[in-house]
Amino acid sequence: MTADPLAGEPARRLVAELTRRGQSVATSESLTAGLLSAMIAGIPGASAVLRGGLIVYATDLKADLAGVRAGTLEQYGPVAGQTAEELAIGAAQRCGATYGISLTGVAGPDPQDGKAPGTVFCGLARARSGTATENAGFDTKVVGMSLQGDRWDIRLMSCTRSIGELLDWLA
Repeated sequence: MTADPLAGEPARRLVAELTRRGQSVATSESLTAGLLSAMIAGIPGASAVLRGGLIVYATDLKADLAGVRAGTLEQYGPVAGQTAEELAIGAAQRCGATYGISLTGVAGPDPQDGKAPGTVFCGLARARSGTATENAGFDTKVVGMSLQGDRWDIRLMSCTRSIGELLDWLA
């Protein structure tokens, strides 16, 4: 049986830690288009912790599916820390997870909305009440990244780094 080539050590550690805690995660992905969820799902036992994910590649879906406020998108755009924060909250709320993790950015090769290729924002959200609901309060963290490489490298590094950020937050 061949190991999933996307499922690296950070994803294994994340699944193990969330399982140990009895907690869950959901994703909201733009530039990675499901790659982050696939990395987590590639780990045996992921079904105990991965609630689901939203692929919101198109800007209108960031609002329609993930609940990003129209004002946030108008003021800051789809590639911004504020957008990443709301995407993470939306993932946790819509999937009923303890944690939401989001990625939005520019994979390149061309700039988008004045943002250079490799500009990435990771949003993390943790429901204060344990599991997210529509009225739950959240603790949040946003991490900006400036990555180098081709489209695949940027997308893959975004996922790996975001899993590491969530692991650091759990610690």
